[in-house]
Order: sequence, then C-alpha cells, then structure tokens
Amino acid sequence: MNENASRPPDGDRTLRVGVDVGGTFTDVVLVDAAADAASGDDADAVPNGGRLVTAKVPTTADQSEGVIEGIRKACRAMGVDPADIDRFRHATTVTVNALLEETGARTALVTTEGFRDVLAIRRQDRPALYDLDAAPPEPVVPRRRRFEVDERATPEGVERPVDEDAVRELAAKLREREVESVAVAFLHAYADPENERRAAEILREELDVPVSASREVLAEFREYERTATTALDAYVRPVVDEYLERLVERADAAGVPEPRVMQSNGGIAEADLVRERAVTTALSGPAAGVVGAGEIAERARNDSANGEDGALADYDGVVTFDMGGTSTDVSLVREGSAERTTDAEIGGRPIGLPVVDVTTVGAGGGSLARVDAGGALRVGPESAGAEPGPACYGRGGTEPTVTDAAVVLGYVGADADLGGELSIDADAAHEVLADLADEAGLEDALAAARGVHEVAVAATTRAIRSATVERGLDPREFALTAFGGAGPMHAAALAEQLGIDAMLVPRACGVLSAYGLLAADEIHDAARTHRATLSVGNADRKENSVPDADGETIESIYAELREDVLASTSDPGAARVERSADLRYAGQSFELEVDAGAPVDPAALAERFHAAHERTRGYRMDEAVELVTLRSRAVVSGPDLPVGDESGGDPLRGEREVAFGQEGGRVSTPIYDRAGLDPGREFDGPAIVEQAESTTVVPPDWRAAVRADGTMLLTRGDRDER
Repeated sequence: MNENASRPPDGDRTLRVGVDVGGTFTDVVLVDAAADAASGDDADAVPNGGRLVTAKVPTTADQSEGVIEGIRKACRAMGVDPADIDRFRHATTVTVNALLEETGARTALVTTEGFRDVLAIRRQDRPALYDLDAAPPEPVVPRRRRFEVDERATPEGVERPVDEDAVRELAAKLREREVESVAVAFLHAYADPENERRAAEILREELDVPVSASREVLAEFREYERTATTALDAYVRPVVDEYLERLVERADAAGVPEPRVMQSNGGIAEADLVRERAVTTALSGPAAGVVGAGEIAERARNDSANGEDGALADYDGVVTFDMGGTSTDVSLVREGSAERTTDAEIGGRPIGLPVVDVTTVGAGGGSLARVDAGGALRVGPESAGAEPGPACYGRGGTEPTVTDAAVVLGYVGADADLGGELSIDADAAHEVLADLADEAGLEDALAAARGVHEVAVAATTRAIRSATVERGLDPREFALTAFGGAGPMHAAALAEQLGIDAMLVPRACGVLSAYGLLAADEIHDAARTHRATLSVGNADRKENSVPDADGETIESIYAELREDVLASTSDPGAARVERSADLRYAGQSFELEVDAGAPVDPAALAERFHAAHERTRGYRMDEAVELVTLRSRAVVSGPDLPVGDESGGDPLRGEREVAFGQEGGRVSTPIYDRAGLDPGREFDGPAIVEQAESTTVVPPDWRAAVRADGTMLLTRGDRDER
C-alpha cells in the first residue's frame, strides 16, 4: 500500500500514530498534524498547528494486544476514534526476542556440497581472546538439519548446474522432518545466483514453508556472514509473520490502518515486505529511537547555527542515550544522520545487513541489583521486566532494581503516576534496598541506592566509551540526547563521568522511539559484491589478482540496484537514490563505505577512500585500492511533525528531599511539571522535572533552558574554560 497515496487532502485531519514495544512498556505517540493549535482537549497543542499526545501501557505477552490498547488510550486522550487514524507505524521486539531467547522456527539450511558446517566453523576466532573456555553460541540451525546439494558456481559463472532431482528429494525429507522454514545459501550465489535461485524455486514449489535465499537477503561475499544472516532470516520469518498477521487483524478490527514497520536501517517499510525480509527488523525499536533523537538534535543544531543560541553549534554531533526498562542503547548521530554498520551482532550471531550502529548494555530501569560472590554490587543484565516489575510498582516484585534505587534517592516521588498506569510504593522500594544494604554491608537503604545508581551509570558509561573513545572519538566533542523512561534520570551523572557538558531532553523523551517512527524516512537498501582494483598503489607490491575497475560494468550494476530499491518503495517517484561503495586497501580484511558519486570516477573514488581512511584510522597508505561492494539506497523523506507544546499554568509542583552525588545528605529540591514549562523558561539545578513517561534529574551544577520546540537543553560550566 502506498502510504502517501492515502494522505487526506490539505486541510483535512491527518492522524498518525507510532507505537514502539519495549521490554517493560509499550509507547505510543499520536499526532494530529492538521489540528487547530487552539483547540483545548487533553492533548498538547503545538506551535506549528498540530496536536500531540503520548501514552504508555505495560507490554503484553502477545505484543499486539498491548499495541492496540496503547492506541486506544492515546485516542481517548485526544478525543478521537481509532478508526480516524490515517497512518500507523510500528517498532517491535519480536525479532530480537526470538533471536536472544532462541524461540524461532524449526529451520533447515540447504547449502553447497562440502559447506554444511560453515555456521559452526564461523571464522575460527573466540568471543573472548584470552578466555579459553569461552564458546560461541550454537548455530540456529543444528547440524542434523543442515543439508548439502551438488552444485558449483564461481564468480565467473555456473560450472555445474544444481541437481534438481536431488533438491526435490531433499524437499520430501524436509517435509518429513516437519521443518518450519528453510534457508538456502550456495557458496558463490552472491556472484552468480542461478543455481541458488533454481533450488529456492523448487523448494517453494514443493514445501508450504518460507524459503530464504542468500542472494535475496544479502548478496555479498564472505560465506559465513551471508549464510548466518540468511539462516537468521529463515529462523525468525514464521515468528514475525505470525505476529504481524495477528497485529493486522487486531488493527483491522479496531479500524486502524495496516502498520508500516521500522527496519534496523532506520527506515520504514510495508508490513508485507517486512514479512518476507524479517531479519531486517532485528533492531527495530533502537533504530526508531536513534531516528527520533537525531531529528531533535539536528533541529537544535540548526537553530544554534542560525543564532537561537550557541550551545550546540560547535559540537561534532550527538550521542543518543536510550535507557529503558531492560537495557540501554547508545548510538551516534553526525551531520544529521545516524551512524550505520554492516558488522552487527545479536547474541553473538552476525547480521551483515545495514543497521543503525547501536551499542547495547543490559542496564535499565528494571535491571536487578544484587551482590556477587565477591561482595560487590552488580546491576543487570537480568531484569524484573513488565511483570512483576520493580518492587515500587506494587505488582509483586521482591528484588531491588535501578528504579527502586531512584525512588529511595528521591528522583522518583511517591506521588508519581508512571504513564498514567502505575503508582509508586515507596515503602516497598526502601524495604528491598535496605535488604540489599544488609547483604552488601552498607549503612542503609540510601547508601545501597547510591551504589546501585553508580553501578548503573558506570555500565552505561562503558557503552558510550565503546561507541566513541574506542573508535578514536572524544565524547567531550559531542552533546548527549537522553530519552527512554530512565534515560533523562541518569544522563547528567553519565555526562559528568564522560566530560560531556551539554545534553538535550526531548519533549516526548519517555516515548521518543515512538516519535521517531513518525519522523522516519522510508528506506530500502540493496548491495552487490563486485571486486575490482581502482588504483595500482605501490609499484613494489606483488601484482594484485583483482581485475581493474570497469566503469561501464559498475554503472550497469548500479542500474540494477536502483531498480531493486525503487521496486520496494511505496512511491518511486518521490524517492531519491543514493550510491555508495565499500573500499579497502589490498590485503585488508575490512572495508570503509564512501560516497560513490555519479557516474563513477575510479580515481576520485579512490581518493575519497584515502581521505576516509585517514579520517577514521589516522593514516593513508600507498597501496592498491580495491572496490568490494556496491550499495544503493532509496529514501522517501518522512513528514515534518509537531514537536513542541503550548504550556500554561504554574510548573512548580513543590519540593522534596533528593540525594545527589555519592556523599552528603538530601537536599530540598524543587519539582517541576514538564507540561508547564514554557519555551524560554530557564532555571538552575538542583531540580527534578516530572512527566508521565519519564523524569529528568538536573543536578546542582547544571542549568536547564526550554527551547522553542519544547526540548530542554541542559548545560554544565563554560565550554571555553574546559
């Protein structure tokens, strides 16, 4: 379905809903982009002529139930009917849950004779270099369901056609073994797909199960990564298909349009397309959050450059910090775009597709705190989840969590109303933290809460160092964008540890991933391995065996890739097509992606690679430059959305005692209502800013200012003095 084609005429109501499912809560953002800003209701009226409401409901075992309930709750707040919704966008954790919990389909692998054990052999490296007992995860397809067929192709073409009778016999065997999905990955299908295409065609004719072919999933060389990614796609396809079928049925019953789904690359796609390429949704939720954070940050940077303030104009970009109920996701946004990678792993298994580059640690608001065998405090990766949740939720939780520590510290008040669904049991939080203090040999519940908070901050600090320092980047040259239910609560302490002195807290920070869904572009990627030499390099080097680049051949491949990506878009006429290429020095085992230009100029492309290598690795070499993979991306730009609010009334709710830092007692601290903070409002810490979905902590040495779009800018000290 073409989403743009269903858009109402100008001036008519345009209701858009974004729903992101997390481990603990399901977040909803409902926007009426054409509403009258002066129309009361419970919704936030926004300066650019629209309204926005947010909602949060507990995540359900069948995620589709919580999704529809969240939509109904948001609609009640805005005073509309779900049937009035024009567009529905969705991010789900179904795929990643199936991968991490190993609850995918009963999958078979069909591969070239002699390559049955590629998934098990991997790359013969250990997950931890100096841990002799470390073992990689078991392949999602066990050896008894990995099968070989006689075929042979090379990068130059088919040498021996696939044995079609053998494939039909194999199909009968797979039927007997009741497989639920099949992956087909032939050795050189990335270069010549004919044998693999024919085998997949026969299996689809003979079997009533999904068949994932490597050329359709990842048309790139490196047999392990390509086979593993194809196997993962086959493993999760039935799970994702069943989930989306239930969601579409429930949405239809409620009068809500069919959802479009967030992919790991940060782009939206049709549900039918996602059902055929399920592995593209492995990082659906985190990608949506990064997109939302990038949208807010880029707007703030542009405003700074245009003179609204100078706080963000000279930063290299932003670090996105999404702390939810079960985990924390960290990413980078530079020059308005999220950093992407094709070298991602989930549960130790590679996914070679383009994904938003997210670093995840198991520390969130619901992460359990404990004392280890050595007597040290630990936080996560185990979580209390949505049920029973932290002890302070009053749902039967009996173990201390990061959120319980926040209650004891005073960051979350006893009168807080989380998402309009939960009230706080402060006594329960104090009780479980007191028990933890006894076990750890600490003075009292407050000391234990400080310890839990410090350990949680340390864990997330490591994630940001991994995304910046370990890649040669200085985190002090970045601002921080904090979101998620627990992100703004911990962000200032995190920033202090890293030397970051500016951070943004978006208006919809507690549900920013859902907001990001509505702001996201539609994106489709395609790639093709094509090895060629762009420049000769050092004359003393042994002659390179890779043939010289041929511009006409490269352009013909790009033309095919362009057709592929445009065929997947909802509106090809509105799409822009971007071209890039993966390059490396001869002998290197990794590539860098650079802009390819149009038409391709081998010398200019090689020089762009030299510059990129020097920028990212610190040096350039006088060696042959090899072209490895050609990439194409179709982008249909997302809509502009309302982001601010017209606040009113007194934002000061009162005061309460709050503990900051690791020493000293509690400090009487003003408590502000986020909805009452007008644009232009400034105040010094200490302060606590509350809203239904999140809480922002402003420590004593920080200052907060509310920007025109409702985003809070928190700054610390004078950057010129640092």
